[in-house]
Amino acid sequence: MDLVRHLRYFIVVAEELHFGNAAIRLGMAQPPLSQRIKRLEEELGVRLFDRSARQVRLTEAGRLLLSESREIVARVERLHEMARQGRGAVLKVGVPPDLAAAVLAALVAGFRQTLPEVRLAPAEIWTADQVTALADGTIDVGLVRHPITAPGLRFGQVLVQAQGVLLAAVDPLASVGEVHLADLAGRDLMMPPKEGEPGWHAEVLAECRRDGFVPAQVHEGVGLGLVLAGAAVVFGPRTELPGLVWRPLLGSPITSRVSTAWRTETVAATEFSAVAVRTLKESAGMTDEGAAPVRRVSRRPGMLA
Repeated sequence: MDLVRHLRYFIVVAEELHFGNAAIRLGMAQPPLSQRIKRLEEELGVRLFDRSARQVRLTEAGRLLLSESREIVARVERLHEMARQGRGAVLKVGVPPDLAAAVLAALVAGFRQTLPEVRLAPAEIWTADQVTALADGTIDVGLVRHPITAPGLRFGQVLVQAQGVLLAAVDPLASVGEVHLADLAGRDLMMPPKEGEPGWHAEVLAECRRDGFVPAQVHEGVGLGLVLAGAAVVFGPRTELPGLVWRPLLGSPITSRVSTAWRTETVAATEFSAVAVRTLKESAGMTDEGAAPVRRVSRRPGMLA
C-alpha cells in the first residue's frame, strides 16, 4: 500500500467530512475513495471515521492521526523538492497511451528547446487516471481528452482533430473515398478503455448511434491486431500502416478534443501547455476549437435518431 497517498486521501476526507465532496475535490469516484480509506483503517488497525446516514465524524484516533498525517505528507513533499533540486527540475507529464510516438517525441523535443533546464518525464496514463494523478501530485500536468469533469483543474487551450476510420485493407469499404458511419453497421469497434476515457467513450458511442452505427461489440484497448484481422474498426487520425487503410468519415461526425490540464500553475506547466498547442497543431494536424464549422450530413432513411 502507498501509505503517503492514502494519508493524502484521509486528510481530504477529514477536512471535508463528506466522502462525496472529498471525491469531487480529489477528482475521483466516491466508491474507490471509500475503499482506500477502509484499507488505511485496516492497515493501521483503527477506525478513523464514524459514518452514519447523516454525517461523517472523525474518531478520536482519526483526530490524533490528522495532525501527524499532515506532517508526514509535508515532510515527504519537502524530501521530493530537495531531491528535485539535487538532480535538476523535473516536470512529470501524463499523456494518453494511444498518443502517436512521433507526436510524443515532438513534444519532448519542443519542451527541451523551450526549457532545457527542466527534464520532461512523460507517463502514459488515460484521462480518468490523470485526474487522480494530478490531485495527488503524481504528475504535474496532463494531456487529457474532453469531455471531462474535474473540479479544481485548470485547462489549457482546447484543440480538435477530425477522426477517420481505420479498416483492414481487405474490408470492402477500403475501396471507397469516404465512409459514412452507417456503412460500418455490423462491425465491431475498438476503443480506449471505458474506465480510462469515460467522457470520450460515451460521446463517441452516442454519435455512432445518432448516425446509424451500433457496434456489434466494443473492444477496449489500443492494439490494432483485431483491426488488421478485419475483426474490428477503430477511429483515429490519418494513419498509414501495412495491411490497414484509413478513410475519412463523411461529415466529420467524430472529433477528438484535447487540452493540457494542471492543478498548480507553474512556469514549467505553462510552458509545456504552450509547447503542446504548437506541437499538436504541427505534428498531429489539430486545430483550434471552433476555428471551422464541422461538416454535417443528413441522416439516411431508416437511420437511428
